[in-house]
Amino acid sequence: MPHMGYVLLAGAIACEIVATTCLKYSAGFTQLGWSVLTVLFYIACYVCLSRALLTVDLSVAYATWCAVGIVVTTIISALLFHEQLNATSIAGIALCVVGVVLLNLNPTAH
Repeated sequence: MPHMGYVLLAGAIACEIVATTCLKYSAGFTQLGWSVLTVLFYIACYVCLSRALLTVDLSVAYATWCAVGIVVTTIISALLFHEQLNATSIAGIALCVVGVVLLNLNPTAH
């Protein structure tokens, strides 16, 4: 199944986003439940990512993982934690997305 690597990459991204959100709630690892969830989701993230890398190029996987994580985490931080976005941060996020799209369009990176 050639697309399984991308399914695993999506799982890694989802786990990383959940882990990072839990990390914020863990308050510097002072909240046990959130701290445990953070560690468990980061473990799941890296297991999925390691398996995804068996069929997805590292450059594509890592760039995609980072960019999607940045975009979704930024949205979560604005919605859940009321962190402010400005034009500069939105432009930076857009540039990340453009970079990943360009990387994924590169026929030699697949």
